[in-house]
Amino acid sequence: MKKVFVGLSGGVDSAVSAALLLREGYDVAGVFIKIWSPEFLECTWREDRLDAMRVAVHLGIPFLEIDLSKEYRNSVVSDMIHQYETGRTPNPDVLCNETIKFGAFAKWAFKSGADLIATGHYARIEKGVEGARLLKGVDPGKDQSYFLYRVSQDILAKSLFPVGGFTKKEIRIKAHEFGLPNAERPDSQGLCFVGDVPMHEFLSRFITLKKGILLDDSGNKIGEHDGAALYTIGQRHGFRIASDAPEGPYYVTGTDTKRNIVHVSKNRTESQHQSATLEDLHWIGNAYQNVEAAARYHAKTVQAKLDDKVASFGSSIQLTPGQSLVFYKGEECLGGAVIHSVSA
Repeated sequence: MKKVFVGLSGGVDSAVSAALLLREGYDVAGVFIKIWSPEFLECTWREDRLDAMRVAVHLGIPFLEIDLSKEYRNSVVSDMIHQYETGRTPNPDVLCNETIKFGAFAKWAFKSGADLIATGHYARIEKGVEGARLLKGVDPGKDQSYFLYRVSQDILAKSLFPVGGFTKKEIRIKAHEFGLPNAERPDSQGLCFVGDVPMHEFLSRFITLKKGILLDDSGNKIGEHDGAALYTIGQRHGFRIASDAPEGPYYVTGTDTKRNIVHVSKNRTESQHQSATLEDLHWIGNAYQNVEAAARYHAKTVQAKLDDKVASFGSSIQLTPGQSLVFYKGEECLGGAVIHSVSA
């Protein structure tokens, strides 16, 4: 009987994951992973931990804990703040999966006697002679393969995603069938360490944010913003257009954090590009030249050609430096990269 450490977050998806594995005959242990949260924000980790414990008690499985708050602060949070500070829009969920859930947690779990680890991610893993393949979850509205593209093939081979073959609606039904105490718990939104507090307020604790000017296509000052680090390409809200400026809407086309300037345009296509220079390229298995690429979570995939560290697209799409460009071939997630810079 294989030993599985399931990451119990307190939510429904991970709870049903544990219940499904227990029903399949695995030796299951539930693990609560504590991550960092700043003192000035109210985070729900204590409530999450209590719900995770209740699930473990209900299922009759051991409950374990691991404190990865230091690792989370030093990797995920520090990187996120640095990225915003330099005018890039990061994706902390990708880094969290790579360094925390399938990094530090996985390492600890295997060292502590686990044969496998499991989480409540909506994705699927297909294991064969050529290694593990990462596939999209069957529920297109919940698929999380985009955030998992940096997980290594070796770790995927030792991982399980029990809910990936179900829709969210089906998982809710199963939660009631299993009698789980958190069956009606709402889905979590956003990052725990940010919570319901606006990103502006969170970042202001770590980055000096000052009001600055908005410049249009012709370099004319047409309004004001709250700090260039807060804005991302394609954004159309969160800044103020002067009353005497031409009526919008306006879209962010670029930011300059050193001069604290945000560039905007009434033409949305000015925020779109046909190619991007990539960094931190990661393939789960084999490398490909022609792929389908998603430039943000739940974005429609487009055909892309990869040449070394440059991705070219058949038409202009919205690309944001710091975000991930994730590669697919049908249902399979092949890997991805971070968008370093864009060009017309």
